[in-house]
Amino acid sequence: MKTSNKFLSLLVVSALLFSFTKPVYQTNFSGTWALNEGKSELGQFGGRGAASKIVVDQKADVVTTTRTITGFDGTTSDVTENLSEGKESETTMFGTAKKKSVLKWAADGNTFTIASNTSIDRNGQSFEFKGSETWSLAADGKTLTLQNTFSSPNGDIITKAVYDKK
Repeated sequence: MKTSNKFLSLLVVSALLFSFTKPVYQTNFSGTWALNEGKSELGQFGGRGAASKIVVDQKADVVTTTRTITGFDGTTSDVTENLSEGKESETTMFGTAKKKSVLKWAADGNTFTIASNTSIDRNGQSFEFKGSETWSLAADGKTLTLQNTFSSPNGDIITKAVYDKK
C-alpha cells in the first residue's frame, strides 16, 4: 500500500472514531457563584427569580449543582441536581414540587442547556412550568451567565441571571 493510501485510511478511521466519541468539554463551571443582581435582568420577581448562590461540582460526565433558593415566603433552601448529558434527573423542591431536567452540551463544549419541566401542586391546583436555561462562562472564568426562558399558564418569562465567582 502506498504511503498516501495508508495516510488516507488512517485519516478516515480517525474521523470515524471521533464522530462516535463524546465531545471534550472545554469549559469547567465548577466553583461557588454569587448572584449579581445589578448585572442581572430578573423581571418582576427580582432576586426571588434566581438562586442567590450556586455551587457547581463538575466531573467528566456529571454536573452537580446546589442552588440556594429563596421562596416567596422568604425562607431559603438548597436544591441539588446531578445532571448528565442526555439523562433525565428528577429533583424534589419546595416540599412536593417535582422538577425533571435534562442537560445538553453545545457541540463546541463551551455552553450547555438544561431543559426542565416542573410540576407544582398547591391548594388543590396543579401547575406546570417548562424551562430552558443556557449556561455560559466569560472568557476570564469569573462571570457565569444563565439565560432562562420559562413557560407557565400565565405566559413566558425570560430572565438573565449573572453570577460572580467567589
